[in-house]
Amino acid sequence: MSANNKEKLLISLDNLGRGMERLEEALQEPETNSLAVDGTIQRFEFVLELFWKTFRRALLEEGIDTGTPREALTAAYRAGWIDDGDLWLTMLKDRNETSHIYNDEVARAIYHRIRRYHPAFQQARRLLEDRYR
Repeated sequence: MSANNKEKLLISLDNLGRGMERLEEALQEPETNSLAVDGTIQRFEFVLELFWKTFRRALLEEGIDTGTPREALTAAYRAGWIDDGDLWLTMLKDRNETSHIYNDEVARAIYHRIRRYHPAFQQARRLLEDRYR
């Protein structure tokens, strides 16, 4: 494993931490504000993107090469870094759905699921921080 990848992994962890803070900030806003709902969804998309890329770098540190978000999430599950692989694949599906279309009803349903996803994000981030810092 190269020192360059280790450095990139640490940068990814920093970026993930900042992204999580921004998502948590968005989750504090009232749901009645449609801009808050949209902003929360956008921050969720960003955090999920940061997660799969951070997983990919961490997996590479372990000698496991992945290319796609699905491969990275599946390998992270197999490595025991996430408890519920299906939940993370549902997150990926939601991210893909929000990226391609906009429907207020779908957006609100995903917004409510993001609140349920948040603890899984926190748990995975703690594990990665403990393992690689």
